[in-house]
Amino acid sequence: MKRLTLAVFLALAAAAGLANQRAPDEAQMVKAARLNAQLAVAYLKQNDVAAARGKIEKALQQNPHDSGVQSSAGLVFERLQEVDKADEHYSLALRYAPNDPDMQNNYAVFQCRRGKWDKGLKMFELAAKNPAYANPEVAYSNAGVCARDAKNLPRAEELFRKALSIRDDYPDALLQMADLSLARGSALAARAFLERYFVAARQTPESLLLGVRIEHKMGDRNAEDRYADKLEHDFADSEQAHQLRDGAGAR
Repeated sequence: MKRLTLAVFLALAAAAGLANQRAPDEAQMVKAARLNAQLAVAYLKQNDVAAARGKIEKALQQNPHDSGVQSSAGLVFERLQEVDKADEHYSLALRYAPNDPDMQNNYAVFQCRRGKWDKGLKMFELAAKNPAYANPEVAYSNAGVCARDAKNLPRAEELFRKALSIRDDYPDALLQMADLSLARGSALAARAFLERYFVAARQTPESLLLGVRIEHKMGDRNAEDRYADKLEHDFADSEQAHQLRDGAGAR
C-alpha cells in the first residue's frame, strides 16, 4: 500500500532558445544526453538494469550538468543498489536546479526510501510550498507515506489530509487514507475514502484487495465477495489475487 511517486524527469525544459546560444555540436550533445537519460529510465521500467546503466553513463558523459540527467542517474543507481552513487547524483540534480520542485520531490523520495525520514519530510515540505510546483498534493501525499513508514500515523494522516485539501479527488491520497483508516481501526471511514477513490480513479488490484479487507472488517460478506470476485476476474495474475487465494489478503 505504501507508495511514493517519483517525478522522473522524462520531459525536460525545451532547449530551443538555449541551443541558439551554443555551438551546434554542444546543442546536439545536450539533446543526446536527455534522450539517453529517457532511454535509461525506459530500460529500468523493463527491468533491464544493465542497459539502463549503459545509457545513463553515456548521458552523464554527454552532459553531466543537466539536472534531469543527474536525477535519472540517481534513479538508475538507486535501482542498482549503489546507494552512495545514487545520493551523489540526486544531490547534484538538486544543486543544478535548487528551486525545481520535481528535483526536491525526487530527492525526498530517495531519502525516505532509505529511512532518512526527517530529511525526506523536510524536503517534501519545500517541494509542496514551492510556488513553481503545479501539483503540491503529490508532495504532501508522498510525505504522508514517508511519515507512515516512520510509524508516525497522526502525522501521516495530517499530510494526506493536506493533499486532499488541495485536491479532494487525488486518488493516491484517498487510497492512502482508506488504508490508514483501516489500520487505525475505523473501517467505516476507510469504506468512505475507498468509495471516493473509486469515483476518482480506476479499480486496481491494490484497491480491490483493500475493499475486501474493509468489508471483511465491516462484516459485509456480500460486499467482500463482490470485491474478491472482481479481483479474481480482472486481475487474476496480480500479486493481490495471489494473496487473496493464500488467505493473506482479507485476514
